[in-house]
This record gives sequence, structure tokens and C-alpha cells, in this order.
Amino acid sequence: MAKKNTIQVEKVNTHIVNWLKNYATNANVKGFVVGISGGIDSAVTSTLCAQTGLEVLCVEMPIHQHQSHVNRGREHIKQLQDRFSNVSSVEADLTDSFETLKKTLPTVNIEEHTLNLTLANTRARLRMTTLYYFAGIRGLLVAGTGNKVEDFGVGFYTKYGDGGVDLSPIADLMKSDVFALGAYLKVPQSILEASPSDGLFGDEKTDEQQLGASYDELEWAMLIDEEKSSQENFTEREKIVYQIYKRLNKINQHKMISIPVCQIDVI
Repeated sequence: MAKKNTIQVEKVNTHIVNWLKNYATNANVKGFVVGISGGIDSAVTSTLCAQTGLEVLCVEMPIHQHQSHVNRGREHIKQLQDRFSNVSSVEADLTDSFETLKKTLPTVNIEEHTLNLTLANTRARLRMTTLYYFAGIRGLLVAGTGNKVEDFGVGFYTKYGDGGVDLSPIADLMKSDVFALGAYLKVPQSILEASPSDGLFGDEKTDEQQLGASYDELEWAMLIDEEKSSQENFTEREKIVYQIYKRLNKINQHKMISIPVCQIDVI
């Protein structure tokens, strides 16, 4: 699988920071709120926001969170606060809220996989609600942490969960670009070395285990699909990866397109 060209990290960094600053100024808001997961996407997004000089609130929202994710998130927040005086943080432990909600919802006669996936998405939606609470009381915008292959390739995010944001500063960057930018921004090495994981199942299950392919593989498939390249010379693994990408891209189109509106044209 051929690698795509790498980005010019310094220029991309400057471009995104200026874009964030201009957007916030035009929106007449004080800054940004970012949910911190202990992963590369939220680390890079919060660091980009911090460089604007505007107020940045980093929010931890554990729900039965694996300790390694918590540790990485706290390490990043401490580093960010040491580097930028405009960064503050808060923790909102949503575990009890999540458990209370679970008790009010029916769980019997539901297939286990379906129930677990639905509850995982419920976690993400509780976090979205929490981020908007802090955004509302502080006059901030919710900065999204989704990247291009997740948001527009395979739809690997929760609709109205981590997909519910005000603006998306890194959504035109592939995952590999985000890692390159993270290295340039000197985010903690523990985050750069960690296997990507959405952390929605309370364990160390990686994104690759859930998706069936690595981000490098999915980026390759996305580029192949965009270029409409011939599939004649695919290896067996490339065929499998491309099928994974096409299947996920198809079933998750509802996340990537505008909400359908029934147009009334009858008289």
C-alpha cells in the first residue's frame, strides 16, 4: 500500500490556528471547549486551540474510563497548562449519570452486541451534552476532534455525540497527518505511542480491532476510492481493506450528509 504525501506541519499549524482565531472572533465568543480523551485527536485539537491565545477549557468526562486513558489525558492537560496560561481544565465524572440513565432504559431481550454499541454511543452523547453545558455558561465554542478518515471516510464517530460540535479544526487531516502534527506540537510521547481507541467500552479495545483495519490502511482505501483507481492489482489484504472501507462508508453515509428534509412541492 502506497503512502500519501506528508503535510507541511508548520504551515498547517499556522493555518489552523489562524482559522480558529478568526472564526471565534467573527462568532463573538471567548474561546473553545475541548473534550480530552487521552488520545491524539483531542491532544492536537486542544493544543491548536491553545495557540490562539483565547480561552480554552479542557474537559475530562470519565465514564468507567480505562485508567491508561485517564492518565494520558491528565498528562496532556498538565503539559498544556504549563505551556499556555489561557488553558484551564475541569473534570465532570459522568459515571453515576450514565448508570442512572441505564437503570431507566429497557435492556432485556436486546441482543448483547446491539445493547453494548448503543450504550457506547449513549456515553458519547452524554459527553456532548456536558461540553455544551460548559460552552453555554462560559461563552465558548465546542471544538470537534474528528479527523478526515473518521468523519468522511468510515464514519467512525457517534452521531450527535463526538460528532455534535460547533467547528472541526482537524477534519481535513488524515489520522497520519494528525500524528505528524502532534509530534510537531510535542504532545506527550505516551499519546503519540498509544494505539488509537475511542474509549467507549471501558477497556483497551483499539480502533483497529473495532474497524478491522488500521488507519494507514483505511487512508489508503479512501485515497484509492477518491481517485477511482483500478482494483485489478490489489493484494488479498488490499481487497479486504477496500471492502471494509466501502462497507463502512456506505452504511455510515447518514452521518456524512445533511439531514434529509422532505421538500413539499405539492400545491
